[in-house]
Amino acid sequence: MRVVIQRVKSARVSIGGKVKDKIGAGVLIFLGIEDEDTMDDITKLTYKITRLRIFPDEAGKMNLSLWDTDYKAMVISQFTLFASTKKGSRPSFTGAGKPEFARMMYEMFCLQLGKELNNKVASGEFGADMQVSLVNDGPVTICIDTKVWE
Repeated sequence: MRVVIQRVKSARVSIGGKVKDKIGAGVLIFLGIEDEDTMDDITKLTYKITRLRIFPDEAGKMNLSLWDTDYKAMVISQFTLFASTKKGSRPSFTGAGKPEFARMMYEMFCLQLGKELNNKVASGEFGADMQVSLVNDGPVTICIDTKVWE
């Protein structure tokens, strides 16, 4: 499982010209799934994301997390996070999870993240052609791969 987490002032996802979901301040999470991912990956990753201290405290230091604040989260499925550019000019996406499995894991991730945060998580639509708009805050961008915890 791979995520790119961006701290945002706001984010919005539209499908077919209609806004599907939006958030104010918080995080926008782009989520990539591979076939080897498990519920354990979801549990560890959602715990880690909700407790990342990436929001400023009253002194301006990054000491607060989603868990400490009322900030929101939005999750967007993005199979292209598993692009391989090793050969040629066209990326290969064979490392991305099969659609049926990836959809189930995406939905489970959103549910688990909502449980961690005690609220609804904004989301896109798995497999849809989405337009994502965001206002970066910082910018602060964190990448996590559950197979390579750093």
